[in-house]
Amino acid sequence: MKQRSNLNICVRLLALVKPLTGHMLLAILLGVLGHLAATFITILGGAAILTLLGFHFPFSLKTFLIFLVVFAILRGVLHYGEQAFNHYIAFSLLALIRDKVFRSLRKLCPAKLEGKEKGNLISIITSDIELLEVFYAHTISPIVIALLTSLIMIIFIGQFHPSLGILAAIAYITIGIIIPFIASKLTSKAGIAFRTKSGQLSSFVLDNLRGLPEILQYNSGEKRLKEMNAQTDELSKDEEHIKKSIGINSALTQSMILLFDITMLILAFHLYIFQSVDLVGLVIPVIALMSSFGPVIALANLGSTLTNTFAAGNRVLDILDDVPVVEELSGNAEINFHGAKADHVNFSYDEEQILSDVSIDIPENTILGIVGKSGCGKSTLLKLLMRFWDTDQGEILLSDTNIKNINTSNLRNMESFVTQETHLFHDSIKNNLLIAKPDATDEEIITACKKASVHDFILKLPNGYDTPVGELGDTLSGGERQRLGLARAFLHNAPFLLLDEPTSNLDSLNEAVILKSIYEERKDKTVVLVSHRESTMKIAEKIYRVESERKS
Repeated sequence: MKQRSNLNICVRLLALVKPLTGHMLLAILLGVLGHLAATFITILGGAAILTLLGFHFPFSLKTFLIFLVVFAILRGVLHYGEQAFNHYIAFSLLALIRDKVFRSLRKLCPAKLEGKEKGNLISIITSDIELLEVFYAHTISPIVIALLTSLIMIIFIGQFHPSLGILAAIAYITIGIIIPFIASKLTSKAGIAFRTKSGQLSSFVLDNLRGLPEILQYNSGEKRLKEMNAQTDELSKDEEHIKKSIGINSALTQSMILLFDITMLILAFHLYIFQSVDLVGLVIPVIALMSSFGPVIALANLGSTLTNTFAAGNRVLDILDDVPVVEELSGNAEINFHGAKADHVNFSYDEEQILSDVSIDIPENTILGIVGKSGCGKSTLLKLLMRFWDTDQGEILLSDTNIKNINTSNLRNMESFVTQETHLFHDSIKNNLLIAKPDATDEEIITACKKASVHDFILKLPNGYDTPVGELGDTLSGGERQRLGLARAFLHNAPFLLLDEPTSNLDSLNEAVILKSIYEERKDKTVVLVSHRESTMKIAEKIYRVESERKS
């Protein structure tokens, strides 16, 4: 995780507010007026009492009472308006951030996300983004509101005597800036640790849920539970540290408020004794200071509560700032598929070499088989043909054009890739198939499913093609999911078909039907077939063997 200062995170998050600047300014205006209304209710009350004692003011007692009622009503209305605008801004920006994060994840996939903890990613795109609501709804405008309100109150109190205004300024700066800054510094590392460990715990829980059958079968539940409890205890320690800091921060804030109230009273009384101010100048500034700490108290509380928020923001920015292994390409002339080629290709995962000097020619309208030991790079070669990664050396060519110069959308339209594990969404079978071709007709869907030997199975389901599949397709067998994956590829109808162990989960009968469909497609398709099964390789017109480059 990249370490960013809270200021840097704040600036980055603020930049996203630009589309809603008008709403933010209105929220700030309503907030300032609302806090001033609340403060002057107390000041007007003090002035009304002084009027009863015979002191002269520009307004009568009746006028003061009318103002008190009006300000009380305005305070409620203005506070509601401020909160409404702030939350509208917050939730609009959260939707915008989610959109940006999902776009970033799509660009990072699959290379940057392969091997990443899924639970941690889920934690970022759910709870971490949700935590940013605190920043947008309860931080930006409160900071500006506190600044403007404090400035107005410093001028108001200072008109009775400059020293009173200076003391008010020191009080507001201490409560609203110094204390939050110290609290933020003391808890920033704990906040980052808490969000990181929270993501790790989410991954661990998700992993346990998915592996529950194996945990029960091998009686490892107690061991996994101990590990989960250990992670929870570590998380609790970080949370306890943050909570203690919040408590200390709150106690320090209230103590400093009391200290400044007493200091203001002593200073005002001193000025009154030496006749620098009258009784009004003694009472009103003290009342004004005591009743005006609301905006800066909100800032003081933010010092600790923002710890988690900035940590969450840091994790979100990690995704937004991450650079894809392969950048999407557009703007070049579209091409049609006329064969493919790997020319002296080298490729490594980090320091581990997978492919070395691999050259292979894939003529148009042929079925090419690729065989080799497990881990020798067969699947990796298919992923390079899809440009999920770029080669370290050498090049991948489609229609004699380097794959790096082909528009991403053009490339995806020319290729269909069936992986060893078919992912199904928690949706109907029909909608899972329509991912391959959103505008496909029912007739096209049925034809594709017949080619994949899955049509008859679907018709036997309670709702046919509208039958929902469970999360990750867990209501279907591995073979059924695999056939649906093949049906997607047939429906996509791309000229270049990449099949990675397409029949590994199928019985002989279904395998024969699917191989017959693939063989019949060879007139219009170029097929690259990876498989360990000799029966599958019988339809290949040419077989290429990949030798392992992994060091034992």
